[in-house]
Amino acid sequence: MTLLHTHDYGGHGPQLVLLHGYGRSHTDWDTSAALLTAGHRVLAVDLPGHGRSPAVSSWKIPAVTRHITDTLDALGVWEAVVVGHSLGGLVAVEYARADPKRVRAAVNLDGFWWGPDEPDAERVSKGLLASAGTVAPPEYIEQQIANSARFGIPRDRAEAAARAAVRPLPDGSWQTLPERAAALEIVDELHRLGALGVTAWLDGIDRPLLLVQAGRRLPPSPGMEWFDDFNARFAQGVSDDLAVLSRSRPTISVTRIDATHPMNLEAPEAVATLVEEYVRGLPD
Repeated sequence: MTLLHTHDYGGHGPQLVLLHGYGRSHTDWDTSAALLTAGHRVLAVDLPGHGRSPAVSSWKIPAVTRHITDTLDALGVWEAVVVGHSLGGLVAVEYARADPKRVRAAVNLDGFWWGPDEPDAERVSKGLLASAGTVAPPEYIEQQIANSARFGIPRDRAEAAARAAVRPLPDGSWQTLPERAAALEIVDELHRLGALGVTAWLDGIDRPLLLVQAGRRLPPSPGMEWFDDFNARFAQGVSDDLAVLSRSRPTISVTRIDATHPMNLEAPEAVATLVEEYVRGLPD
């Protein structure tokens, strides 16, 4: 049995379990979680190989959901709304499939992946794999802070999140997490789910789902215009699929949030409000 690291933010009310994105940690949720404790019991989990959670022998979705189940069992959490951002959003949806008796509902914050036929998909994947699980130089934290400033993320929030997502090494460099073997497995799992397409991926899940897309595009990067175009095309395709699903499946709700992809760091107040209003509207 592998128990994952958790952070209990406290609070009273319906139980929330928060999951972070790829290469991140539960610290990304600090600001939103503090707001959500006004009406909820809030627990955040570091995914396997991330933050302070142990690495695991297999980063396959069934294994990951089993580790989450073991962790929640150990904590006596028997019912929860699971809220995930990015990779955590995909895992939240898969957890609703794997453990429907425990999951009251799932919220997926911009956790969608593309299939292999998407134009430029291979190019994007190569870029991700090139830096997956690498050792970063001593100036890495400052680089992350500077990048976060492009999204209007305050320095203190960006620094705390960046430090929690890596492991310091004796020479002053940083081990990015998850380490490379796990990172490669995660990307394989994302490709597997993305190849299904949104509609087929969500088939068979009967728990209520809130599927949220970023309402604003990422800031443009010089020389990366092709990636901006890729994101725009992919987001529009997801939006079209979700619109059809929301009309045909009453358990699926779809919305956008006025933020870019790192929404729980960029707009934590808006994220907290969105989650709180959705949970309040769920049937008892």
